[in-house]
Amino acid sequence: MADKKAEPLLEQLKKDPKNKDLLLRVGYFYKSAHQFKDAARYLEQGLLLDPQNVAVRTERASCLYYDGDIDGALAELQQSLKISPTDANSLFNLGMIRLNGKQDSAGAIAAWQELLKTHPSPDKKAIVEQLIAEARQQKNSAISSGIPGAPKE
Repeated sequence: MADKKAEPLLEQLKKDPKNKDLLLRVGYFYKSAHQFKDAARYLEQGLLLDPQNVAVRTERASCLYYDGDIDGALAELQQSLKISPTDANSLFNLGMIRLNGKQDSAGAIAAWQELLKTHPSPDKKAIVEQLIAEARQQKNSAISSGIPGAPKE
C-alpha cells in the first residue's frame, strides 16, 4: 500500500537518484507508514550525500530500532554524537534504546544525565528526570532480585 502511494516520489527518484531531499522525503514517507526497513534504507542513501546530518542519523536510528536492529540503532546514535556530542535528540534516543533495547539502565541514565548537563533547561526536563528515576528503580529491582547479568552495586 505504501509503495503505491510512494510511487510518484519513486518515479522522480529514478530520474534524479542523487537528490538528497527526495531521498529523505521517501525515507520519511516510509517511516510514517511504519515500513522502517525501507525508511532506513532511503535515509541511509541521503546520509551518503550528507553524512554530517545529525537529525537524519537520529531518524535512521529510530527506524533501525523499530525494525529490530538495536545494535545498528545504537551505532547510528554514536555516530551522531561524534558529529554533535550534545545533540539533545540523539542523547534522549540513546537513553531510550539503551534502556528498552538493551535493558542497560546505567547506560540510559548516563545518556540522560549528559542530556540534562548539556541542556540544563530542556523543554522536557521533568520527563527526563522521571525517566532517570524509573531507570534507577529498574536497575535497583534487577540488582535486588538477583537477575543474571544485572549490574552489581
